[in-house]
Amino acid sequence: MKLKNFLSIPVLSVVLLLGFVYYVTVFVFIEGLYGLQSSAGLLNSLIFSFLASLCVFSLLVCVLTDPGGVPSGYVPDVEENQGSDQEVKRSGVHLRHCDKCSAHKPPRAHHCRVCTRCVLRMDHHCAWINNCVGLRNYKSFLLLVFYATAASTYSMVSLICAFLFLSFLSLYLLTLYFCPFSVGCGIISVSLSLVLGTLLVWHIYLTSRNLTTIEYQEAKRAAWLARKSGLSYHHPYDVGSFKNITLVLGPNMLKWLWPTAISHIKHGLSFPTTRDSS
Repeated sequence: MKLKNFLSIPVLSVVLLLGFVYYVTVFVFIEGLYGLQSSAGLLNSLIFSFLASLCVFSLLVCVLTDPGGVPSGYVPDVEENQGSDQEVKRSGVHLRHCDKCSAHKPPRAHHCRVCTRCVLRMDHHCAWINNCVGLRNYKSFLLLVFYATAASTYSMVSLICAFLFLSFLSLYLLTLYFCPFSVGCGIISVSLSLVLGTLLVWHIYLTSRNLTTIEYQEAKRAAWLARKSGLSYHHPYDVGSFKNITLVLGPNMLKWLWPTAISHIKHGLSFPTTRDSS
């Protein structure tokens, strides 16, 4: 992907918001609570700067990484994969065909109307990164949400600590410090923590079940149809929580929190299934 992906109002808005939150946390909350010249203030500002840096790096990786497209001339191996793709459409791998691309598409690939192509293991198209979230950048997206949640929560805790500290010292200092600007910054910080925290929990759930956002919607319908027939539905790519997590983050736990450690991700044309492990 090219740098022109950054020439998008949503992406620029995210960058500006990150800069705003950084300024408020360091130069308003931490400065007001400890003072940046103190050891406590310096330590807290370094910790937050570290989280903010990882957040920015993850954003860069998300925006610039190609999520993965279907290779030109892809033809499914019918003998090898027959029956392993049990998606809601109930079609064999050899029957998965994209009418818009006029080509075959692998299991878990979907057509993105914005990118105008099929994306491997597509989760969704995210306007905030001006890119699809797919096979090769899902890990960086998950870590972006993780680090953004950690940073916004740290900002929120700094606000609460400043409030409690000043209210203990003096009501006058509390009134002086918590001007309308500080209160507005606090509302933004708390809101970000709640929204990002909810999004993080959601994607941790999806990762533990080896589901994408699209597949979750498909699985709901498949489960409903199965119940109507008196049957039970199990997502074919759910091979156990820990195994599911390692398929996204990698087998080496020391590299789980590094966005570019994706050497474990293969071609994305086939995936382990419960049928393979049984």
